[in-house]
Amino acid sequence: MPSALAGASAPVVLSDIEMAPALPTLTLDALVAEAARFARLESAHNEPTLFGVDNGKTVGTYLEHKFIDHLKLKYTVGESNSAVGIDLPSLEVDIKVTSITQPQSSCPFKSARQKIFGLGYHLIVFVYEKTDSAARKTARLVIKHTIFVDKSRTADYQMTRGIREIIERDGNADDLVAFIQDKNLPVDEIEARNIAGEVLKNKPGQGYLTISNALQWRLQYGRVIIEAGKVNGVRKVR
Repeated sequence: MPSALAGASAPVVLSDIEMAPALPTLTLDALVAEAARFARLESAHNEPTLFGVDNGKTVGTYLEHKFIDHLKLKYTVGESNSAVGIDLPSLEVDIKVTSITQPQSSCPFKSARQKIFGLGYHLIVFVYEKTDSAARKTARLVIKHTIFVDKSRTADYQMTRGIREIIERDGNADDLVAFIQDKNLPVDEIEARNIAGEVLKNKPGQGYLTISNALQWRLQYGRVIIEAGKVNGVRKVR
């Protein structure tokens, strides 16, 4: 009686399969280099799906997703985690996209302390200028600035400058509490005194964002655009 396996192909073993090489893990240095490369490519790309689109959130979502897809072609990229609330949690990086006409965006409010001690993560900021071509029915996003902001520089400029100046002039906890209250930081007096005690022991670094109080922080990037490449921690990528 002939075997049921007669004529069947030999079983395939793992050694017979040409395995694709594993992608390298994304690092901060690689991320910065790829952001510069992506900005050059995108600035020359004509995109029909964005023709006539004026919604900044739509444009931002398009560019953020496209950049992450660009990274995944070359690197192993940890998945975004909604609980963490940033795009690249494995590197502690959030991607921000904003128009040159009004360079700002929102981010989750976690604590009033973020305005003094920083957001707690780095930023890659793409600042674009959008133009539409009626003849081609396409849009182009020219990336005017690409900036990496180290998490140590993500506090509010005026808040940290004021606190640092008070400390440098031998100010005490009462001076700091009065300043915090004058700046309408959303904390009560007990928390203001807790913060004052902390900054007297450990002076905060100078931040370079402008952070407006809201249910979500409103981040404004005018100063980091000007200071990129001039101060440590605010790097002009392109």
